Amino acid sequence: MRTHHEWFNEARYGLLIHWGAHAVAGRGEWARNRERIPRDDYSRLYAERFSAENYDPAAWATLAKDAGMGYVVLTARHHDGFALWPTKTGEFHAGRIGPRRDLVGPFVEAMRDAGLKVGLYYSPADWSHPDYPGPFFRDWPGIHHWASAEARERFIAYYRAQLVELMTNYGRIDYLWFDGCIPHDLHRREINEELLRLQPHLLITERNGPPSHVKISEQAIRAPAADVLWEACVTLNDNWGWHAGDSHWKDASEVVRMLIETAAGGGNLLLNVGPKPDGTIPAESAQVLREAGAWLRRNRESISGSELSPFSWNCWGRVTVRGNRIYLHIRNGVGPELCWAELKNKVRRAWWLNSGAPVAFEQNGEHLFLRGLPVPLPDRLTSTIVLDVVGKPGALTPQTTFWIPGEQV
Repeated sequence: MRTHHEWFNEARYGLLIHWGAHAVAGRGEWARNRERIPRDDYSRLYAERFSAENYDPAAWATLAKDAGMGYVVLTARHHDGFALWPTKTGEFHAGRIGPRRDLVGPFVEAMRDAGLKVGLYYSPADWSHPDYPGPFFRDWPGIHHWASAEARERFIAYYRAQLVELMTNYGRIDYLWFDGCIPHDLHRREINEELLRLQPHLLITERNGPPSHVKISEQAIRAPAADVLWEACVTLNDNWGWHAGDSHWKDASEVVRMLIETAAGGGNLLLNVGPKPDGTIPAESAQVLREAGAWLRRNRESISGSELSPFSWNCWGRVTVRGNRIYLHIRNGVGPELCWAELKNKVRRAWWLNSGAPVAFEQNGEHLFLRGLPVPLPDRLTSTIVLDVVGKPGALTPQTTFWIPGEQV
């Protein structure tokens, strides 16, 4: 029986877009907090100058498709409190200030038209709301920082109303990505339950409490021990929002490595970009995404719908599995012969995923030898060999600890 979350496992790869008034500052999405910018100054200097004049969500959708992604998540509202839709809950929004139009609606429509699943990021925390404990904490505020119980209840009612708007005004939403759910007494089970009544197929991240579906690993790839829906969210450079001085871009090889790593853990990679204030995605980001996407088109079978891999680390790459097929992703060439001493299954056939050309092999006890490999490898990003095996793939010796080379224990 198919379930409503199968699309998530099939996609294995999505795009997170951090965009809003903070892009005008060009110093990342935390500029207001880090620089202690007063709300009126933030509105005057940044929100009012956020014109989004080249906003073209259809171009975003095309880029996501070129990158091989299955879903896109937009920051409908970040911690700065500036909503990208004309909310009825206040005046600090794109319908009244800056662009003076709805930015969420065209996004949802463009993603849906492109066949991509639609995700909205939402932060309950709001540095601009008078009832929130404050905008300039260095640690997040705690439950004792509320001005009063009444202030907390007003604030919860406010953010709940915004979420209801998002879940009722734009048709089907596939994914709600919570962030900034602090103080922790913001969490209310009945809020998520209400959202699921409005959007029965909705997937919700774990950060605003239960009921939820997706565990999050931020700026790191940490697969949960259990076989659950999970996602590693990672920036393409060092910032989530647009930062004019940050040119530390990950290259396509690193993106492919992260994609394989998450797929081996049975999870997804949500890769972030921060568009410029006019709405254009930096050319450096687009180039990396398209190059990694070309690799994914050649090797899609090894990533989509992957299962939690039973195999440990090795000296040449990473291993993903799907059904009775095993995918050896060779990142570091080892010459014309590769020895893999992990597999307990009998191998029936081996071939290059990209070309379909057969790979000579010999299975001798604990050792599988793959021979006649080209030097250098055929794909400079990662070359993938497929093994068709008898039975469910399994390891000779399961790894039971989290020790990895170079990690301090």
